[in-house]
Amino acid sequence: MDGETFGRTLLLCTLLFWVFQVVSSGTLTVGVKSEVEVLKGETAKLPCVVTSTTNNPVVEWHIEEQGTRKRVAYRQGKMGKDDVGTPLTGRVQVGEDFTLTISSVKPSDEQTFICQVTAGADGSKDNSTLLKVFFAPEMPELTKPKSQAISVNEAASSEIGTCVTKNGHPQPRIVWFKNNKPLIEVKNKADKTYMVPSLVKEASGLFTVRSTLYMQPTKADKDSEFYCTVEYSMPGNNIQTMNSDRIKINLNYPSEKATFYLNSTGPVKEGDTVTMICETDGNPQPPFDFIKNETPIVGPNGVVTLKSVKRTDAGEYKCSAMDFDNLDANLTGTINLTVNYIDPVKVTPPDSQTVKLGEKVTWQCKTKASRDHTVQWKKGSEVLSQNGTLSIQAVSYDNGGEYVCVGAVPSVPGLTAQASVSLIVKGKPRIDPPAPGEVGKEGDKVTLKCSAYGLPRPQFTWKPSGEESVSVEGNKMVSTLTLKATAEILKEGVTCEASNEHGADSATFPVSLKQAVDNSAEVLLSGNPVLKSADKQQAGSSTVVIAVVVCVLLLLLLVALLYFLSKTNKLPCSKKDKKEVNTANVNSGIVVEMKTDKADEEDGLLNKKMPTEQ
Repeated sequence: MDGETFGRTLLLCTLLFWVFQVVSSGTLTVGVKSEVEVLKGETAKLPCVVTSTTNNPVVEWHIEEQGTRKRVAYRQGKMGKDDVGTPLTGRVQVGEDFTLTISSVKPSDEQTFICQVTAGADGSKDNSTLLKVFFAPEMPELTKPKSQAISVNEAASSEIGTCVTKNGHPQPRIVWFKNNKPLIEVKNKADKTYMVPSLVKEASGLFTVRSTLYMQPTKADKDSEFYCTVEYSMPGNNIQTMNSDRIKINLNYPSEKATFYLNSTGPVKEGDTVTMICETDGNPQPPFDFIKNETPIVGPNGVVTLKSVKRTDAGEYKCSAMDFDNLDANLTGTINLTVNYIDPVKVTPPDSQTVKLGEKVTWQCKTKASRDHTVQWKKGSEVLSQNGTLSIQAVSYDNGGEYVCVGAVPSVPGLTAQASVSLIVKGKPRIDPPAPGEVGKEGDKVTLKCSAYGLPRPQFTWKPSGEESVSVEGNKMVSTLTLKATAEILKEGVTCEASNEHGADSATFPVSLKQAVDNSAEVLLSGNPVLKSADKQQAGSSTVVIAVVVCVLLLLLLVALLYFLSKTNKLPCSKKDKKEVNTANVNSGIVVEMKTDKADEEDGLLNKKMPTEQ
């Protein structure tokens, strides 16, 4: 045997040694697993390995009942059968390899199973296997006692709660926790903290475990949280846990001090709802008495509520209580309530003012407050003055409208007061710059708007007239006119005149035709037209050149024809208007004079400039 084969053999023998307990006597051996683990309801397999010189040994599986073995199944050769009248009847069988198979395992199946082998001359041997059954319990339930609150002054321990977990296997364990720390398991009722456990084995073979916690709590336990944990085993030596809900105990303890506080996050101002709360560090809360400046006031359940508080509500408030479990405690508290305020804003002169265009107007604004305050004049969102004085030296129509004086206390958000006045400006009308009108063609209708300031409200006169409507936009009057754009209107425009008792103003609205848009060009931001593409530009230039060349050729042909006719004396006018000239004045040649209604027509044609490309 080489070294490699020897190593493999040694390893196999070692594994068999750890897996099976082997009992050998002579040539008969019986090997089984020491333990087999299975979940409730599943199938368990208990192997039995037999070595014998006998071909057909008899293999029997037994259980023990009250110290006596009881067979549950057997096998010899190809024949195997389970026994009648056992707890496993109908659920067990022995295979050809002598393995005992148990189906639908129950908690009651957890016991020792014995594999007994009879092999003729080899004798008989047996070996045993422990079957372990597991089942996870239900979630633990934690309940508080139905009794009244627990007092820290109780001489005996009080029930805190009861923890129950049902239907587990094997038996689960309950552990108590306070503020996430486990409590030592104590069963001695003489201790201040102890547990009373109980165990119930159900008809199903599963366990229900119960544990009740008792303790003598202290004042420090008023906010403590209690819960229980169930620990249970699963196959493979796996310990798992489940936690219950958490509870707090209703604990009574005496008061040692009182606290009186204002339930407000910022300064109190007039109009607020104020809540003052008095409470002690004990439980339950004792009854409270409230006074303000030595006058009793109502405060049910330790709460004083002042709705729409006024400055007269400011002052000292005091609460007091008495706890009969601690008569030596000083249970009092005091609040000095400050109510911030701002007086109504006073404007001088108090009324709106009407002034003439160009005159001066002045308002004064004052107020008082409990703290440093500001005074601002505003028109809309624009701040015009921050010293309480609003002065406009030369009133214009733009100054007309509403002005608001706002007093505020910056250190108390929301504490403000305000008053408003109006400025009315009277004078002759002033027309806004006219907006021109456009029409597609002569005869189309055009709409024009004439906007004018002025008080009294101006009357409008249009020349020429048309369909008119008048409306008010802010502090302006607007007259809207619709009429046809005649040739005269396109030339002279339309005149709007606004007048009242202080004078008049007029403006002319120009009306023009809309400019046709050249589709072959686009307008740049600079206003210069450009061709839409280089191809269109090139095509346009070629067309212009061809047209010019054709015109030049026609002109040259016409000049040649005229010259030819004049040389041959075939022009009609040459016979009628031919004159002789003094030979003294002319050296040679023939002078031809042509008269025509269009003077110098040919000369004009010859001297006409050629068009150039744009």
